[in-house]
Amino acid sequence: MAFATSRLLVRTRAHSAIMKNRNDSIIRASTVLLKSQQFSTNNDPIRDKTVHMTSSRGVNVLHDPLLSKGTAFSIDERERLAIRGLVPPRCQEMDKQILRVKHNLDICETPLSKFIFLAALQDRNETLFYKLLIEHLEELAGIIYTPTVGLASQRSHSIYRRPRGMYFSSQDRGNMSAMVYNWPQDEVDVIVVTDGSRVLGLGDLGANGMQIPIGKLSLYVAAGGIRPRAVLPVVLDVGTNNEALLNDPLYLGMGHPRLEGDDYYAFVEEWITAIMTRWPSNVSNIITIHVLIQFEDFKYPHAYNLLNKYRDRITCFNDDIQSTSAITLAGILASLKARGLAQEDLSNERIICVGAGSAGVGVCEGIIDCMVDQGKVKTREEAYRRIYMLDQNGLLGNSAVSAGDKSRVMQGPERPKGSLDERQLCYVKSDLPDRMNLEDLIEEVKPTVLLGLTGIGGVFSEKAIRTMAQHNEKPVIFPLSNPDTHAECTAEQAFKWTDGKAIFASGSPFKDVKLPNGKIGRTNQCNNSYSFPGIGLGVVTSKASRVSPEMFLEAAKAIADIATPSQLKEGILFPGVSQLRHVSNKVATRVCEVAYQQGLTTKKLKEGEVLADLVRDSMYDPEYVPLVNHHHMA
Repeated sequence: MAFATSRLLVRTRAHSAIMKNRNDSIIRASTVLLKSQQFSTNNDPIRDKTVHMTSSRGVNVLHDPLLSKGTAFSIDERERLAIRGLVPPRCQEMDKQILRVKHNLDICETPLSKFIFLAALQDRNETLFYKLLIEHLEELAGIIYTPTVGLASQRSHSIYRRPRGMYFSSQDRGNMSAMVYNWPQDEVDVIVVTDGSRVLGLGDLGANGMQIPIGKLSLYVAAGGIRPRAVLPVVLDVGTNNEALLNDPLYLGMGHPRLEGDDYYAFVEEWITAIMTRWPSNVSNIITIHVLIQFEDFKYPHAYNLLNKYRDRITCFNDDIQSTSAITLAGILASLKARGLAQEDLSNERIICVGAGSAGVGVCEGIIDCMVDQGKVKTREEAYRRIYMLDQNGLLGNSAVSAGDKSRVMQGPERPKGSLDERQLCYVKSDLPDRMNLEDLIEEVKPTVLLGLTGIGGVFSEKAIRTMAQHNEKPVIFPLSNPDTHAECTAEQAFKWTDGKAIFASGSPFKDVKLPNGKIGRTNQCNNSYSFPGIGLGVVTSKASRVSPEMFLEAAKAIADIATPSQLKEGILFPGVSQLRHVSNKVATRVCEVAYQQGLTTKKLKEGEVLADLVRDSMYDPEYVPLVNHHHMA
């Protein structure tokens, strides 16, 4: 017994000595590593390009998608992070990992199965996910976002795998200021939040709307260069009026009708206050937040009411109203050049907008802003006369505000179906009959631009498009509703009905169309993915305290200037989706310029620092960086 005890004591001492030497080696290696890196402890995105400190060890590292490298951990990392033996012995770099995941992705037969595969990859290794996404952005953007994200949202409760983001529900009222501290990241740059009330063109999807913030933030990272650890998707689950979801036993959201009125706005106010509590910022002695909040897929009129309430209190914008406006304006400005006209001729356009909801009104407001900015119209009222707006009843015409048609006038805080509010009333045409249909209106006003923001597929009839083509050498046709099944017309229809003359752009991607004469009808994706990542990057980089209308106007101009003359001649208005990071860089630089010009930032530029370089250097690039454990530095 004494001999056995002696042997055990010797082995224990030997093991302790080995572990001490091992830990000493790790400490020395970590110290050397830190000294060899330009390591910063500040809130600086460049930090993620050097070395990352973590308190995690062992399987916790492997299970954290922000830390995990899968098979790419070096031998030294495996030692210092206590994961040696927990992954296959061969260290395989990222290029080999990309080959493996791309092969497995290609085996997936449907867009939804590809979506699920990519979501699983994101949940286990975000660096690899974003590397794959950036290298194949043209192919995969339509999988992680429109159009596939629409189907994924509809089925979100049945394909649920793992939690991502935060849910604030009606049962959490009174607890949100405590709940926000459950989020593990102390640094958050961008929040995308939805209440799921108007998801794409699919309507009320309740808590299933979470797929939209997740998809948007994936594009913020891949296209806009925002750090993955600094984004937060949020759903405000105030219930749903979708009977199919309420009756589905697998639905994961609150099973009651939506909060409305004062209860709804009090709920949102509590959430905003909670965010200000967790991520406060003092700008010019005003307590605000240093997080950018993007409101996403809120129904009308909540979308406008929330934007108007918070735009001067916090750093926020509404994607459906303002980003959609910026990219649509960019498309129209580029189309002017494609038609041999100057961008300054915008106020000469005759524009029909079919759709009078938050997106439709927002798009038109952006066009009005640009007309006024160009100076060829003296007042906004004069600019309003260039745009004709239709809702579900037809044209907003002369009897819309008459005593005989009270049903179309705003009635109290909640807009009855079929009524108008003060934003829509600006577009009423007193010289044309109310509720005129689209075909008759096109014949009457001979528009140069036709916009669709209805969320209803097939609204643009053959007669409407053919009539427009009779009056225009190059009719501009933008069916912008998402997903593609809800587009107002298809690319093939637009080119067929205009005999190949159309300048075409849609919200979701359509393939180019081969014309009877052998030429190719070029399609464009007029999607927010060209605008919001760069706008967000510019706001985050400049640390702007507010998001101003001028930022969206400058973003539109920046995007409109990218297409080359040869591309415009072919009808190409935007660069390919693979160029989104390049687009975001240009947009962000313009946004930063506006922030400094308008005094919206206190961030000081270093002597000789160029904004374009500052933006480029701040963009996240998905590469593995060395991981060092805090405990080994103690």
